[in-house]
Amino acid sequence: MKTNLQFDFLVDKEKNTITINREFLAERQLIWDCYTKSELLDQWFGPEPLSTKTKSMDFRENGHWHYAMIEPNGTEYWGWTKYLTIKPIEYYTSLDAFNNEKGEISKELPQAKWEVTFTDKGDNTIVKTVIVYNSLEDLETIIKMGMQDGMLSTLERLDKFLLNL
Repeated sequence: MKTNLQFDFLVDKEKNTITINREFLAERQLIWDCYTKSELLDQWFGPEPLSTKTKSMDFRENGHWHYAMIEPNGTEYWGWTKYLTIKPIEYYTSLDAFNNEKGEISKELPQAKWEVTFTDKGDNTIVKTVIVYNSLEDLETIIKMGMQDGMLSTLERLDKFLLNL
């Protein structure tokens, strides 16, 4: 789906950050729900052709989201998000890590702090995501893993999902 919606993917190697600005053709409450409810996340989160399944989710401060992104061949990639602060329909902050099905955090792959902010732009919504890594090495590892293409694909899936809501 090609649109003229804003999509910025900015890497700052001095601050070890990725900043993603993305515009959606929907009101803020709906976008907030898509980011914070497992039954909606499972329908769009992750790059094509992966699917997502939630093992558990407790969206509250100090809560978590434990999920897997699954390849068509069945290979699973597990993720863990720990929610730190939440101000409904405005922002949340979280810690993000790779893990396994048991929820054990990977020591080999980078962890990051995410700040996700939701703002109005007329009838549309801008989601600004700032991801902070502990080191330049961690940032470069994620870039090499395909973060930019993965996020582009994931957010395009949200566009498609929104058309059906």
